[in-house]
Amino acid sequence: MNIELVAENLQFPEGPIAMNDGSVILTEIKRGTLTRVMPDGTTSVVANVGGGPNGAAIGPDGAIYVTNNGGSFEWLDVNGMTIPGPTPPSHTGGYIQRVDLTTGEVRTLYSECDGKKLVGPNDLVFDKQGGMWFTDHGCSTPEGRKFGALYYAQPDGSSITRIKDHFVSPNGVGLSPDEKTVYMADTNLGRLWAFDLTAPGVVSEPPPFQPARVVHNLPGFQLLDSLAVEAGGKVCVATIINGGITAFDEDGTTEHYPFPDILVTNICFGGADMKDAWITASGTGKLYKCRWPRPGLKLNYNA
Repeated sequence: MNIELVAENLQFPEGPIAMNDGSVILTEIKRGTLTRVMPDGTTSVVANVGGGPNGAAIGPDGAIYVTNNGGSFEWLDVNGMTIPGPTPPSHTGGYIQRVDLTTGEVRTLYSECDGKKLVGPNDLVFDKQGGMWFTDHGCSTPEGRKFGALYYAQPDGSSITRIKDHFVSPNGVGLSPDEKTVYMADTNLGRLWAFDLTAPGVVSEPPPFQPARVVHNLPGFQLLDSLAVEAGGKVCVATIINGGITAFDEDGTTEHYPFPDILVTNICFGGADMKDAWITASGTGKLYKCRWPRPGLKLNYNA
């Protein structure tokens, strides 16, 4: 696979969105910004959102919605690579933000659910009804991890529901092409979960003793990050340590596509045939582009 370096010197890029004008808007977690990258590699700040902006997606109103972890990482420099470290004592929780692309206004929609603070919101995806699925990654503490969860919320700030909690480290989230399944990557387990849906925002009863279906566990020490779904249903998950993208099939088989960074964190699809793929290589602060072998799934909302 031929890959093209689009931009570098980014401060832990994540959450890429392929925009209709050919640019990519992404988050820079360490910098606390939503940033636009033009095809020639030039960058500009769309909004300063603070905290730790992680995932980003266009909502039904054309605004960008951001899952912000609230600054849940200390940043380490290891042999010239930027590595997310422990959660600093100053961290008090994360939130869901709405960024108006016309005015630049940044507004916090959710910081808690049923009186319990969000810990470290991570990734999100919108369904056809305009509802927002998002993950909370949890965070580390000196005593151990705060568990994460899967949520469903409305983009107008009117409703948020904790669908399933007590997961180790929820990260990437995506919908199957028929929107009958929500996929969630669990970072530390190297596992792709599947939640079957009975209606928008409603999950079916999982198998006995299981929180959800297991699509596949990666062997050895491989960590999973954010994801995007192909038009044919394969789930492409950014893979850490074994740096690259792992495409999961529902039958449990996988394909791995390597990229030159052990901290590959996300992928998005775009272009006329949806075969253009942009990949965030966060440890080295780079954005790559390539031609994917199959078309990605067109998201419900674009701008």
